Amino acid sequence: METISDYKNTKAVYLQSLGAAQTVTGSKHLLKTPGLNILIDCGLFQGIKSLRQKNWDKLPVDVASIDAMILTHAHLDHCGYIPLLIKNGYKGKIYMSPPTRDLTELILRDSAKLQEEDAEKANRHGYSKHHPALPLYTTADVENALPHFVTINTGKPYSLNTHISFQLYVAGHIPGACSVAISCYGKAIVFSGDIGRYHSELLPAPTHPAKADMVVMESTYGDRLHEKGDTMQQMAFMVNETIFNKGNIIIPCFAVGRAQDVMHILYKLKQQKLIPAAIPVFLDSPMASSASKVLLRYPEWITISQKECEQMFSGVTINQDYDGTERIIRQKGSKIILAASGMLTGGRVLEYLKHYIGDQRNTILIIGYQAEGTRGRALLNHAHEIKIHGLFLPVKAQVKEIGDLSAHADQAELMTWLKAFAPAPANVFLVHGEPGAQEVLRVKINSEMHLDACILKQDEAVWLFDVDEPASTSV
Repeated sequence: METISDYKNTKAVYLQSLGAAQTVTGSKHLLKTPGLNILIDCGLFQGIKSLRQKNWDKLPVDVASIDAMILTHAHLDHCGYIPLLIKNGYKGKIYMSPPTRDLTELILRDSAKLQEEDAEKANRHGYSKHHPALPLYTTADVENALPHFVTINTGKPYSLNTHISFQLYVAGHIPGACSVAISCYGKAIVFSGDIGRYHSELLPAPTHPAKADMVVMESTYGDRLHEKGDTMQQMAFMVNETIFNKGNIIIPCFAVGRAQDVMHILYKLKQQKLIPAAIPVFLDSPMASSASKVLLRYPEWITISQKECEQMFSGVTINQDYDGTERIIRQKGSKIILAASGMLTGGRVLEYLKHYIGDQRNTILIIGYQAEGTRGRALLNHAHEIKIHGLFLPVKAQVKEIGDLSAHADQAELMTWLKAFAPAPANVFLVHGEPGAQEVLRVKINSEMHLDACILKQDEAVWLFDVDEPASTSV
């Protein structure tokens, strides 16, 4: 592949990853064409400190040169940088599905609020190296971003100019999540976004167009298969074992997607009398509560009835504030607590960990992907202690994992998704994965499908094809 540095051609299309290249988070993929520059996703880096610091760096492209943006879904590593994009000069529209619009507003407001709270707490207790500690962006920055949001329904092409249009396809990752198929100067380029599961608790299976010339594809679980087993039986066993030991079950979960899946499983377990009906279930995440209500507004995006959706919510006590968190912690007796964040990078779950991680009777149940450098990854790697708010806490609680609850397709499902294109795409570009996982998937694609699969590198612009038609710049 030729890069932009040695193939400078104004009548060509290039692809440049500004994030989620050889790492999982920070998704930002720029399609540079003679007429328009289109950004697919605009997420925050998460995980190890060297990645998180990238959020403070200036983007390697002129933000004002980006003409349009398309958002695949509402997770923070795909949408969390949007307020900074606007603050730094982006003037265009941001296209997304209707549920993604509602969920993104929730997530960005929550992200700004947490950053403001963390900065205030760091300044008050003096545990930051920065004086003063500042939030990456504020609630006001989020408010400035919201007018740029434009909703687009799936199954309908949307034209950006004479030569470029796009269409959204259900991706099955979280409610509203989509893959993006861009028709660009006669070529079909598909950006997978995050690919969901083919057998989800609440969501339909992922879809995409029949044909693609080029595919930009996530590879989070490119090197592994999810544990195959009876998820409900596994959950029931862990809950009942912890209750027998007079402990508590803490489930760190993403407020959008995993929280709702777990609530549905717990609802079914109680209905089938596989766990005690009296065991209290707390959802300590105002954002997860609000996100759950989005499901009721968009019933066409989930696979269960509205009645069942309402019933599963009715069996959960929702907490809104930190005073409530303290009351839940003080409440005697076993309980199940769902709290964000899913990778234990912040949020209410840290308060529970501080109180419960030192007691072997308790269970911390990990259910989703844990990025390198997060507390969740450390726990899965059997860390003997973790650091929370400047304190090192010994890990004595039981740390368990249910892999089949992941919202990401595993290697077999990724291959199923890719093999559904007919004919097969000419090029596959792997993003959103750690290097080891990407290399394993690259080799598997090359060997099984005989396709030219390559791994995109951070900030490197790759030439895709030349364009003969004159440029058109309207949006």
